[in-house]
Formats: sequence, C-alpha cells, structure tokens
Amino acid sequence: MPKMKSHRGAAKRFKRTGTGKIARSRRNKQHILTKKSPKRKRQLRQGTTVAAADEKRIKQMIPS
Repeated sequence: MPKMKSHRGAAKRFKRTGTGKIARSRRNKQHILTKKSPKRKRQLRQGTTVAAADEKRIKQMIPS
C-alpha cells in the first residue's frame, strides 16, 4: 500500500499540538496593516485552535 500523502496546502496552514488539537494562525495579518490598530495587530500574532466542526476534516488532510 502506498504512503499516505498530506494535503500540502493544509500542511502549510495547520499544525498539530502536543495534545492532538489543530493549531492555526489568525487571518487579516498579511497586508493592509496601516488602518489596523496596534492592539489589533498584536492580538492577531497569537494563534488559535481550529473549530471542532472543522477538526475532523483537517486531521484527515494532515495525517502525520
């Protein structure tokens, strides 16, 4: 049986935490940053976990 291949787009966006949850970075931090407040940009630096509704699909995309 061939190797399982991970979805490369998902692998670049998500990573698995030590407890098995899926971590992601927040949106709206790539460009058009001049109109965003320093507080908002600072809070966007911190990542978060994926919603429970999406977790099963993403785990299938990144099996490792």
